Amino acid sequence: MSTDQSIETMMKRVLLLLVGALLLFSSSLLMAADPGEVSRPNVIFILCDDLGYGDVKCLNPAGKIPTPRFDRLAAEGMVFTDAHSGSAVCSPTRYGVMTGRYSWRSKLQSGVLGGLSPRLIEPGRLTVAQMLKDAGYHTACIGKWHLGMDWVKLPGKQVTELGIEPLEQNRNVDYAQPIANGPNAVGFDHYFGISASLDMVPYTFIENDHVTALPTEDRSFEMVLGIAKNTTRKGPAAPGFEAIDVLPRLTERAISTIDARAIASKEQKQPFFLYLPLASPHTPVVATPEWRGKSGLNPYADFVMQTDESIGRIIDAIDRNGLAENTLVIVTSDNGCAPYAGIAEMIRKGHHPSYHFRGAKADIYEGGHRIPFIARWKGVVSPGSKFDRTIFLGDLMATCAEIIGYKLPDTAGEDSFSFLSALRGTPEAPARPAVIHHSARGEFAIRDGRWKLIFGPGSGGWSDPKPGEEPPDALPVQLYDLETDIGEQRNLASQNPEEVTRLSLLFEKLIADGRSTPGAAQSNAVPITIWKNPRPAANAR
Repeated sequence: MSTDQSIETMMKRVLLLLVGALLLFSSSLLMAADPGEVSRPNVIFILCDDLGYGDVKCLNPAGKIPTPRFDRLAAEGMVFTDAHSGSAVCSPTRYGVMTGRYSWRSKLQSGVLGGLSPRLIEPGRLTVAQMLKDAGYHTACIGKWHLGMDWVKLPGKQVTELGIEPLEQNRNVDYAQPIANGPNAVGFDHYFGISASLDMVPYTFIENDHVTALPTEDRSFEMVLGIAKNTTRKGPAAPGFEAIDVLPRLTERAISTIDARAIASKEQKQPFFLYLPLASPHTPVVATPEWRGKSGLNPYADFVMQTDESIGRIIDAIDRNGLAENTLVIVTSDNGCAPYAGIAEMIRKGHHPSYHFRGAKADIYEGGHRIPFIARWKGVVSPGSKFDRTIFLGDLMATCAEIIGYKLPDTAGEDSFSFLSALRGTPEAPARPAVIHHSARGEFAIRDGRWKLIFGPGSGGWSDPKPGEEPPDALPVQLYDLETDIGEQRNLASQNPEEVTRLSLLFEKLIADGRSTPGAAQSNAVPITIWKNPRPAANAR
């Protein structure tokens, strides 16, 4: 073989080696960019019950309740300082979380459901859970549902549809029969929890479509442990069911679910969505013995500390399973702190559950619906970051849709805007358009940037001035500049009639269109009574 032939053969071999190396390198890049591992993170959404903005130490530095696990989560993730629930009470907020749609567009335009109420989410309506399930996620809900489910009613018996059932209806359903149209019917592969608030019947756990133990007894629980003068609604309870066991039980179930899904995530490359609506620190306030007295404030503050510890254990399960880098964790609350938590007592001791905001749970004022909201997604969310623009809990749907590359149809997520750009720290993250607030009694407000217009003269809830008790000379609307008056003390409506008109017209348009997002106006938009409360809801919890 000549020298030229030897050189040519050697060059061919080198070229083949280079091509092979390039192919191998390209293959490794493709594997690393597998969308199943990178673009579809696990999503864990933890919804506390009645936790005030000021109850979290990292949001309220002057607060007196230690919340080390919340604080650590904030240090590792992003704090949203202007996050809002869809309503100032439970059920309507949960409807918004699941559907990306304001609850007042549904049949429920004030108040809350009961433990026996029928399904609220309309058949065929897309939920976050169903969207993620259709995208290949395993979906689980563990905790307080409070969105209605269809119990089998006894012959000739009825239950209240849009409110808390009275005592005489507690035995109007057959608890031994399968339950239809619960969480499994709206996209969850698995459900374990309680039907509504822990002070509502029935007092028994539900797994998928059946109770785990028949509620053959009649019981009630102390609203605040050790203070027997106030109790929960008396009614059907399973033998051995204790309110004090619910938070530990839900926590353990959440941890075991994360452990199981971590294995499936690694073996089957299947991401998961875990919706964890806790029943705490809502009444009954039942901290376990090791937490009683720890806060030095009152039993509610002790219960907040136990809730903080439970959330920390769930975060530990994520980290222990090596899921932190590919899991978006959100921890928030369904509304502000409730007056029956002993707010006045805590304020006397220097702790303000609503921070510097006016009002509390049920109110149209900021304390009713401005909530703690912390997100952690390691490798995506910058540690210790903050986002100070407005979001609402229903924005979860559009955010998850953008994460998985799903285009929401016009019939879904009508009020949901993605905050993914905020999580990614995009400098030009767009401001969310106007958000509508809603009180327990059905009173409205619209917030657009610095301005907030309340369509009523009072709180719309449980704080003074209560509906029907406003001063006779009170203006029919309230306009506040939240940039200069975060405590909503100076009504500027008479000085700024043009702003009142602008916001009123915008509000009416958002109602008439049946949506806040761009898209076709909805022909099935629910007619809303704007200038007065549509229905009283005095006992909403």
